[in-house]
Amino acid sequence: MGRDKSGGGGSTISQQIIKNLYGRERHGVLTVPVNKMKEALVAQRLERILSKEDVLVLYFNSVPFGENTYGIEAASQRFFGKTAKRLNVQESAVLVGMLKANTSYNPRLHPKASKGRRDQVLEQMEKHGDLSRGAVDSLRALPITLNYTGGDALDLYGYFVHQVAKETRELLKELRNTKGEPYNLEKDGLRITTTLDAQLQLMASQAAHDHLATMQPKLDRELKASGKRKAWEKQKSKRGNEDWKTNARMVRELYDHKARRLDTLSYRDSLWHYRRLLNAAVLMMEPSTGAVRAWVGGNDHRYLPYDLVTAERPIASTIKPIVYAAAMERGLRPCTYLSNEKVTYADLEDWTPDNFDRDTAGGEVALWYALAKSMNRPTVDLYFKVGEDTIRQTMKALGLPTRDAGNPAMALGATDISLRGIVPAFGAFAMRGKRVEPQFIQSIQDANGKTIFQAKKPKSTQAVSDTTAANITAALQRAIDQGTGASIRTRYGVTIPLAGKTGTSQDYGDAWFVAYTPGLVIGTWVGAFDNDIHFNSALGTGGQLALPIAGNVLRGIERAPDLRQRYVRDLNWVQEFAPDLDCEGRRTRSAFEEFIHDVFIRPDEKSNGIQDNTKDKKGLLEESLDENGIPKDDPKEGFFDRLFKKKQ
Repeated sequence: MGRDKSGGGGSTISQQIIKNLYGRERHGVLTVPVNKMKEALVAQRLERILSKEDVLVLYFNSVPFGENTYGIEAASQRFFGKTAKRLNVQESAVLVGMLKANTSYNPRLHPKASKGRRDQVLEQMEKHGDLSRGAVDSLRALPITLNYTGGDALDLYGYFVHQVAKETRELLKELRNTKGEPYNLEKDGLRITTTLDAQLQLMASQAAHDHLATMQPKLDRELKASGKRKAWEKQKSKRGNEDWKTNARMVRELYDHKARRLDTLSYRDSLWHYRRLLNAAVLMMEPSTGAVRAWVGGNDHRYLPYDLVTAERPIASTIKPIVYAAAMERGLRPCTYLSNEKVTYADLEDWTPDNFDRDTAGGEVALWYALAKSMNRPTVDLYFKVGEDTIRQTMKALGLPTRDAGNPAMALGATDISLRGIVPAFGAFAMRGKRVEPQFIQSIQDANGKTIFQAKKPKSTQAVSDTTAANITAALQRAIDQGTGASIRTRYGVTIPLAGKTGTSQDYGDAWFVAYTPGLVIGTWVGAFDNDIHFNSALGTGGQLALPIAGNVLRGIERAPDLRQRYVRDLNWVQEFAPDLDCEGRRTRSAFEEFIHDVFIRPDEKSNGIQDNTKDKKGLLEESLDENGIPKDDPKEGFFDRLFKKKQ
């Protein structure tokens, strides 16, 4: 017992108490002897103050039992589902036996070893006169019966706590205590008040786990039908290590979507178990303050500590509102019409973008309609109309990485962005174009209750104009009411004012959904760690795989009066800017317009090469805009109105 990264266990119970309570500092090669000397000195003082019984009480209330469980009371609740006072002799012996090595003698993970250790404790009790021989023999014959109460107490908050700890350490670098020394996060008894809303955190975590438990069997069936595991094993065998070759079977503790469980698995089985696993991440933030209200970084912080809220993944169509915002910053309007014609871009390796739903109607679509329906062809057309520079500037203003702004496929989501990045960007649309950074900590107090840090009111930056924010929000409201996010209404019955966008990356590798009201932004992502693991059907879309998590959370908020009052705000402010979406979503050119298009416009498009389509993007765009940056061609006017328009 007592082994840690500093080396060396405590020699006596008193010294172990000191080690458990104060930890160990590093002193190079002298780490172990220096720490043992300090512990011995402090232990002597402890024994002068406390009786042996009090020392034991302190020891049992501080000793680790594994699984982030500290103290006999917590261990009793964890393994036997009862208070320590209600433990019987054999149950107490199990917990005492764990103290030598809390993992090796964990009764859930290693029942045989735990029973052997328990019986040794019982023998020692007989040796010291606490049990009769007959009692020991009777108790040794009993199996270990657990009432394991499940998950780690910190798992619900594990990812968030990690972020808070990281930010706190940064803040503490600038702070000093009354002695002029830096604060120690682990030892100084600091009280940190965070922005987290426990109700929302529980709702988000539960919604994610429940949904994945439903979807995982469906994915497993698709993976089995496609022979994914066989292909993976064949590839892996070429460079497999000794464990892969031996493929030993043993009892392993696994995370599953319904619960942690024990199973007898081979080495390869255990690797495949996590490889084929769906993961989910959820971030909920108040757009006005940046206060993080829920942060679910993955399935289980203990087993899968990599935080998927911060992971950059292919963002898919969730990027489109940013591209359309760039267009509106450049002067385009919701009723500007975009081409829905099929185009092959020769200079981009014959890239031929198509609409996700295989829409082949052609013609033109209004900008708002293309966004609400998440259409690809018009979005690429828009990318070339707007130009790389404006898109790059808009992405930067919204706090998003711009490395792929020069790639036209970026407009369809061929760029990696995290939930932590995209949620504040959507928050700017909710807050009239103003963006704030996510905030975790409200205040920090020292052990005496003195406030040593108080968060300031967050600074906002005007990322896009209020008019642009209103236009994007109006279009994304239609995406929720009539477009790709409509199931939030029809399936989950959410009626609160809402704007949002789904996203589905290439081959269903990543599913996204982000929605907002002025009081709350919720972003969800679902996928496997490896993009090679994914659905091959519509079950892998953002609407089917990511939206349901947000749908269940938003439905819960709507039904809870306190949460609804706290977070739901109307979107009436949008109407102050009178966004003009009063135009047909689709239109087709008349025969004469088609003739004019062929004669005057199509020559530049005949090669369908990127050089022809974009040879002077800035010049072509400027020719189409007036001195105020507004399109000269009003899409609501007829062709002859535009051709013979009265000069001003």
